[in-house]
Amino acid sequence: MRELYPEIEPHRREHLAVDARHTLYVEECGNPDGLPVVFLHGGPGAGLSPYHRCFFDPARWRVVLFDQRGAGRSTPFADLTDNTTQDLVADIEKIREHLGIERWLVFGGSWGSTLALAYAEIHPERVTGLVLRGIFLAREEELRWFNEMDGGARCIFPERWARFRDFIPEAERGNMIEAYWRRLDSNDEAMQLAAARAWSAWEGGSTTLVHDPDAPGDFDEPHKAVSLARLEAHYFRHGMFLEPGQLLRVIDRIRHIPAVIVHGRYDIICPVKTAFELHQAWPEAEFHIVLAGHSASDPAIVDKLVEATDRFADRFD
Repeated sequence: MRELYPEIEPHRREHLAVDARHTLYVEECGNPDGLPVVFLHGGPGAGLSPYHRCFFDPARWRVVLFDQRGAGRSTPFADLTDNTTQDLVADIEKIREHLGIERWLVFGGSWGSTLALAYAEIHPERVTGLVLRGIFLAREEELRWFNEMDGGARCIFPERWARFRDFIPEAERGNMIEAYWRRLDSNDEAMQLAAARAWSAWEGGSTTLVHDPDAPGDFDEPHKAVSLARLEAHYFRHGMFLEPGQLLRVIDRIRHIPAVIVHGRYDIICPVKTAFELHQAWPEAEFHIVLAGHSASDPAIVDKLVEATDRFADRFD
């Protein structure tokens, strides 16, 4: 099985103002003259991690990574003003134009797969290929599956769900997203942080196939917990700023673009049914269901993602 490429440091870092309010942290690593690829992180609000650089052969790829609005090192922190899917799609284009890149591979997982699809469907002429992992199509059924009292995820990780549920008084549990939102949007910083930690512990601890119900999870650090929870709740309560079924409805715009879809069979956050339905609408895309959960770091998912970027490099060279 393939493993991640060795850790690498960026050779370029900058803060790019994309409007009068928002400035994005952007970095490049790998070969400055290599094949261009843009990495889209999850969340919304999760921000970058160093291992995100390692899905690409640094000798062959010019890897562009950035923290989306409100996330990571972008400013203002956890800010919701002018923070929509349409704004993020426009930001990707501004980064591409700023860097003088004509076309690039688009790589995204979880929310990053949603954003990759939205971007490609608006700007297909700018996309050489797509590598998508942990498919999330931003539909109501997907949001309810993981976040609401009638969702299926609560039956898989009941210990974690109980902690997520019990943070909210019983009278408010009919709409968990809205109940959390009221606390995440509170002026009481202690309440906001407590809600963010409860939200992030539920999601961040549910990503892996090998599961410890008491482990802190991927988003335990307070700064990341706040940006993840606030931005996710903001996007969730607005239907991800997409029309119902939009991504599948206009899939014909990108069916000519070469693509690889990788999804964990036991992904509890984004059920494999979603990836299967995307592939049914897009049979030309290469489709892999692997023995894994949601996390991009699960070995079987790493194997297929690195294989995909290596083969795209062979194809484009």
